[in-house]
Amino acid sequence: MTLYTKNVLKKNREKFYRNVVNNVILKNLSDSLTANNEEAWANAFDAIALIQYKSAFVNTQIDKAVVLFPNLSSNYQRSLLDLLNAQYPVKYIGPVKKYLNVISNDKVFAMAANYILNSGNEDDAVYIEYLTQERMSMYKENPYYQQIYYQASLYNKKNAVPELSGFFQKNYLPGNVLLISLQRKNRNYPGLVLIRDANGNFVRDSNGNIFHVPQLARSISNMPGYISNGNTPEGIFRMDGFEVSNNAFIGPSVNVQMQMPFEDKASHFYKEVNKVDSVWEKEDYKKLLPQNFQNYYPVYQAYFAGMLGRTEIIAHGSTVNPQFYTGETYYPFTPTAGCLVTKETWSEETGKLQYSDQYSLVEMLRKSGGAKGYAIVINISDEQRPVTLPDVLPYLEKN
Repeated sequence: MTLYTKNVLKKNREKFYRNVVNNVILKNLSDSLTANNEEAWANAFDAIALIQYKSAFVNTQIDKAVVLFPNLSSNYQRSLLDLLNAQYPVKYIGPVKKYLNVISNDKVFAMAANYILNSGNEDDAVYIEYLTQERMSMYKENPYYQQIYYQASLYNKKNAVPELSGFFQKNYLPGNVLLISLQRKNRNYPGLVLIRDANGNFVRDSNGNIFHVPQLARSISNMPGYISNGNTPEGIFRMDGFEVSNNAFIGPSVNVQMQMPFEDKASHFYKEVNKVDSVWEKEDYKKLLPQNFQNYYPVYQAYFAGMLGRTEIIAHGSTVNPQFYTGETYYPFTPTAGCLVTKETWSEETGKLQYSDQYSLVEMLRKSGGAKGYAIVINISDEQRPVTLPDVLPYLEKN
């Protein structure tokens, strides 16, 4: 582990912070908001969410941004809703509810409805269910409306997760290496990732213990997984090798490539050379699931996310400054644009990697046959705490 990146050096982190604050946030928000500069304001929204920046000036400008919400483009509206969901989860429910029924863009509607559901009440859920039913009468197969209708219809209701042991069976998806990431519905708490080799055995470390490392599946926006840059979708991904990213926030650690349905050819995703590449059927995806999960709607989120155009969700490390998120339940993890992220510690003095769960994960995958199987993301019991190995052991002991 002798990896190095200059981005984590203390002087460079301080320079980055100053630049983002002065040249992106304060500069962009200082101009009066119009259709001509809405993109600059949207860039500022993204920067505020990334570094968790707070000030009285920013709060005043966000007030103005919300007032002008209906007058600007859907791209602007999406960026603003991402920020509101990330940093202002309650404050703007009133105006967003007022705008909801006049939003024509399906994706923006789903994001606005989700924002309301996160902090609203039973009456809000009933209202959203009603509005969504109206839209579904005209656009029955629209996945955005289907997803938000499902969320609203289950508001404050318990939706029991099926028994998980099927994912841990030795003969489940035989011959494939599996990366299994067990998460909470509340992605503010880290999950846990395990590896099963192609022979059906869960990988153990040098001490004979089940290999596991914590893994965060929360995005900066904390939007649902079917929304671009939302949380990692629940469901099945094709695991497709290793790469090294040139993204400064991901860093130089080896990452695990993953693909959702619709992101590549169907024959590649399903490992069936005779499958028609342009034809995607939910029934084919269903066959990848244990029988008791085949009618469990949440586990199809990755399928719908791919259908709606989400791409480039991978499992990686991070060079983002964890101090941005001090005090959060997931600290010292750093949220992403929707990927699975492990914890890494970098020296601010030397720029060298000091500790990396990503390195351990990749090495164990290599020893298990490589990243050429499937990655599975599943929300387990919704306790308000991180997932730990004792949560998983009962399923391993059954098999």
